[in-house]
Amino acid sequence: MSLAPALTLKFRLVSRRQLAVLTTFFCASAATFAAGAAAAAAATKEADAAAPPLPVAFVHTFNQLSGGPHAGYRANHAKGILLSGTFTPTPGAASLSRAPHFAQTVPVTVRFSDPTGVPNLPDADPHASPHGIAIRFDLPGGANADIVSISANSFPVSTPEDFLAMLQAVAASGPNAAKPTPIEKFLGAHPAAAKWVSTPRPAPASFGTLAYYGVNAFKFVNAAGRARFGRYEILPDAGQHALDDAQAAKADPDYLMKELAQRLSRGPVSFHIYAQLADAGDAVNDATVVWPAQRERVELGTLRLASLVADQASAQRNLIYFNPLALPDGIEASDDPILLARPPAYGVSFGQRTQ
Repeated sequence: MSLAPALTLKFRLVSRRQLAVLTTFFCASAATFAAGAAAAAAATKEADAAAPPLPVAFVHTFNQLSGGPHAGYRANHAKGILLSGTFTPTPGAASLSRAPHFAQTVPVTVRFSDPTGVPNLPDADPHASPHGIAIRFDLPGGANADIVSISANSFPVSTPEDFLAMLQAVAASGPNAAKPTPIEKFLGAHPAAAKWVSTPRPAPASFGTLAYYGVNAFKFVNAAGRARFGRYEILPDAGQHALDDAQAAKADPDYLMKELAQRLSRGPVSFHIYAQLADAGDAVNDATVVWPAQRERVELGTLRLASLVADQASAQRNLIYFNPLALPDGIEASDDPILLARPPAYGVSFGQRTQ
């Protein structure tokens, strides 16, 4: 059972010793898995000798995994494409939150991406899923708000400790590991993770035919002060469509990037954004829990993407790092520890790619 393609994406900042095990993760093949294991052993040996700041160590690990750093690229979700467009809220969005982009149309910049730090990862590679979407809302007065989501509606574990234990188990489960391997033992003891890694995620026909989900909850507060927890759902107006195995096997390495440009030539690519609202008793700080489908959903508005951002190479390098905690008045973070851990490492990655 190969777990490297299935286990992704966002890591809690942890000790250098724990980070060392990540070097067997995000490997692009069985051959690089062995190299990653050797790197992990070396990094562990050096762990007590020097302890850089945790976000730096985190990004350094992604660099090891991808053979980087790759100049001008993110340490994770390296391969992507930027688009521009607008977000137009529904009349009902303001009833959920007083956030300014729920009251008027605003410009947006959107980035679709493949995971891992490998800039030339084939789009149909099993390692390339779940895919990512990041949305930057340009708010009145020069502020912004961001959404960062993936094409999976849950996360494999609920705590940083369990996530790191899972990664350590992957690192210890090389080709010569005794059976049952550490990762097999871990999955046997963590049914949510076992379900997550075994969930089929076929290659999409397009970034524009893929549904994206916020696995972390946020508190939405309206003008009257009423607060509700919710998670984002970003659903394609074109419907959800995937490649079959034969199509994926012969897909161009950059088919998602090329297809999106072709799709835009025929008109805007659009999505409807919703907030699925928690009921009393629903877990708002546990990303492994999928809330029941019958929970109330509020339609927030329409995302319309009309064009590619000019000079992609420069824009990818210098323009944006998306921060899920860039929140306007009317939206607040939950206490989900996975959510709170992400921005520091994103900042280090941004600094690296703009050098």
